[in-house]
Amino acid sequence: MNPHNTKASKNEKNPTGNQTARSALRPAGPKKDPRFIIVTGGVCSSLGKGIAMSSIGAILKASGLKVFVQKLDPYLNVDPGTMSPFQHGEVFVTDDGAETDLDLGHYERFIDEPMSKLSSMTTGKIYTDVLAKERKGDFLGGTIQVVPHITDAIKNAIKNAASESNADIMMVEIGGTVGDIEGEPFLEAVRQLRSDLETGHLYHVHLTLLPYLKGSKELKTKPTQLSVRELRRIGLQPDMILARADYKIPKELLDKISKFCDVSRDAVIPAQTVGSIYDVPLNFQKYNIASIIGNKLGFDDLKPDMSEWEKGHKRHEESVGKEPVPIALVGKYTHLEDAYLSVIESIKSAAAHNGRKAEIVWIDSEKLDQKDEETWANLKRCAGMVVPGGFGLRGIEGKIAAANYARTNKVPYLGLCLGSQILAIEFARSVLNDPQITSEEFDEESKIPNSKYLVHFLPGQHKDRAKGGTLRLGAYECKLKKGSKAYKAYDELGAIGADDMISERHRHRYEFNNEFRSDLEKKGLIFSGSWPESNLMEIVEVEDHPFMIGSQFHPEFKSRPHRPHPLFYGMMKAAIG
Repeated sequence: MNPHNTKASKNEKNPTGNQTARSALRPAGPKKDPRFIIVTGGVCSSLGKGIAMSSIGAILKASGLKVFVQKLDPYLNVDPGTMSPFQHGEVFVTDDGAETDLDLGHYERFIDEPMSKLSSMTTGKIYTDVLAKERKGDFLGGTIQVVPHITDAIKNAIKNAASESNADIMMVEIGGTVGDIEGEPFLEAVRQLRSDLETGHLYHVHLTLLPYLKGSKELKTKPTQLSVRELRRIGLQPDMILARADYKIPKELLDKISKFCDVSRDAVIPAQTVGSIYDVPLNFQKYNIASIIGNKLGFDDLKPDMSEWEKGHKRHEESVGKEPVPIALVGKYTHLEDAYLSVIESIKSAAAHNGRKAEIVWIDSEKLDQKDEETWANLKRCAGMVVPGGFGLRGIEGKIAAANYARTNKVPYLGLCLGSQILAIEFARSVLNDPQITSEEFDEESKIPNSKYLVHFLPGQHKDRAKGGTLRLGAYECKLKKGSKAYKAYDELGAIGADDMISERHRHRYEFNNEFRSDLEKKGLIFSGSWPESNLMEIVEVEDHPFMIGSQFHPEFKSRPHRPHPLFYGMMKAAIG
């Protein structure tokens, strides 16, 4: 089944074969109780716990095991849906409409399994649920405490996710760094969980940093030792240490870590920086990580099939030396890559499957509006353009100017969510000769007549509605129009289901105003995808253009390193020419 639709694909140009491969690889014998892998991080943040856990998950899945993943974040927000991208990066949306941490994007891209609301839990969500029960009287007047009530809620969240997902391996990442005060309840819950489970049912992986001192030209293990000491203070002993470093780690340092941290020598794994994050699974498996973990958890002699990862590495190697394809990414968070992480990875995947590498050219849309010469020069040298999603008025006119340039100069353009609305507004302003046409979102002072709103609130949405969790979220079906460029893009990769349907993920509160549809169709705007239940327009494209498509949904959330999304693939193919 192709991940871009919810029904069986009508052709087999791009089959995934996931279930067949798993059935052939799954260890023989009756299904075991779920096993748990806990991943923590020490020394400092941003070491790449999400990448490390995703890579281990990918290896275990390639061994035939069913893997499910959960991220436990210690912050007090209920979810990251209303958090600034400057603080938290992108918000990743699951099929069932959860607004989650960007690490869930890594989990899905590496493990190639859909995450869900069960995959994301925060301190804020835990406390909200516990306090709601207290208000209902569920605790019979008892005193509510971190231990046992909060820790029990954390353990229940982990166990429930394992049960609901029917996983062989339940992987749990504890956000933050060991020693953070916010993370104490989660680590205490893990300590209790290890005691609750049978011996050999939980495996603890700890990722730490080996800093490099330029003065002495050596890597240091002391921070790792201190991090493990902090874990022991809590009552936890790691089973595996991933030693993160930018340089090759000498054998004697790995021996030292093993000795002073009481971790088996074969379970001290170098986690050296590699050229591509998608090489990490291959790098880990060089150290036989599947067998090390599998044998401890009762899955003997795991032999992962890493052929897909080897093909990906080969694609990466073959693209080296070829001229990169410059792709403009037009947004307002251009100095923070994490704000557009899934978009970036989608562009890279599409380029690799077209035999090239992409050069991401960051274009600040506010500077376009300010007519900054250097910014415009950078935009004009690009072979393609992506305008991602976003909220608010800032930088909008610059994005509209970029869309105008792409349309009039036949530059391949892909608009995502807001970027799709930008495409439609620019087209309407130009062909209908009406500069007042806009979105209800941009008319913050309500000075423009409602008749000028090409994009307006979805039914049930309004300006003073609470922001958190109130968007149109998650996967919805979309019916493609035969003969359109969008249809051809999906069809080329075998991603169309029965009745010309696809399924894509959404995160928006505005929709296209169908009162404009007839006039714009006469001028060459094609509405090539719609939600059949309410005729909600999902995809628009410019007829007289090599590739200018906008999607109200977020295709970046369904792109994979081994299987690019059709719209990104089509845009990149058009950019290469």
